[in-house]
Amino acid sequence: MSLLNDLLNLDLTGITEKITAEYIWIGGSGMDLRSKARTLNGPVTSPQELPRWNYDGSSTGQAPGTDSEVILYPQAIFRDPFRKGNNILVMCDAYTPAGDPIPTNHRFKAAEIFSHPAVVAEIPWYGIEQEYTLLQKAVKWPYGWPVGGFPGPQGPYYCGIGADKAYGRNIVDAHYKACLYAGINVSGINGEVMPAQWEFQVGPAVGISAADQVWVARYILERITEIEGVVVSFDPKPIAGDWNGAGAHTNYSTHSMREDGGFDVIKKAIEKLGLRHKEHISAYGEGNERRLTGHHETADIHTFSWGVANRGASVRVGRDTEKDGKGYFEDRRPASNMDPYIVTSMIAETTILWKP
Repeated sequence: MSLLNDLLNLDLTGITEKITAEYIWIGGSGMDLRSKARTLNGPVTSPQELPRWNYDGSSTGQAPGTDSEVILYPQAIFRDPFRKGNNILVMCDAYTPAGDPIPTNHRFKAAEIFSHPAVVAEIPWYGIEQEYTLLQKAVKWPYGWPVGGFPGPQGPYYCGIGADKAYGRNIVDAHYKACLYAGINVSGINGEVMPAQWEFQVGPAVGISAADQVWVARYILERITEIEGVVVSFDPKPIAGDWNGAGAHTNYSTHSMREDGGFDVIKKAIEKLGLRHKEHISAYGEGNERRLTGHHETADIHTFSWGVANRGASVRVGRDTEKDGKGYFEDRRPASNMDPYIVTSMIAETTILWKP
């Protein structure tokens, strides 16, 4: 094992100028991240310098076996915290050989929305709170929980410390540092209400870059849990009963909301979100009905509501925003397994472009 670790940690600086680029994409389920590596002749600084690549879409549920080639377009690059050096992670989206986005390529439509002049002018900021649950690999039961049993009831675990309250902190801290190394704007982490459930926050980030960063942060998390023999779950309600679910609360503001008088702009935006509530809910993640029950700090899935400092509402406005008369709001409806390309672009489309 020590020899294997020595080889994994080989420093190639001064030996070769070649680097490794790990191409990452989203598979057919919409949540299964895939990746493969290729060698490049030297360092790159932008995705435009990278070659397009292909993969077997019939093996990811994204193409038939008779016409299986899917093309990867590099869209964003990050430093590789696993290989280090000049090696990179590359977030890609997927197209047919003819250049059409495949049906599961939600980044393409998001890019169209974020490139609309009206959206560009508003400089939309996002802060995404990604919750997740660590599971034991063999039994798919929360990490640190007694197999087939339960820990004590919720209460001491949220932001808790101690071996009986915080399960998996080493994984969480490793992920935090790896994301910062990669160049992801991770703004914080914390333990969540259910034991073995954690959260990291990405942002503030502008437009589509927020979604790119969340996807790569998820990729890094899955790689770290792979190393540790632990499973990460983005299920919005991994344990039934009196346990909190997992969401991806999405904080949002536009230039107009951040300026004086912005609270009026925020209230008009929230009104628009309420008018399209069903449409947003249908796109905010699978299984969200198990989480949005009106209990455990959620609003009922069927009813739109908003309030100041109200974590039981669909949309929450902070006390500082109310006091300052400008700022941001939090859409609390997205599930932990939401696609950030869909959610971020949909919020921008509804609040900036959509005319009731």
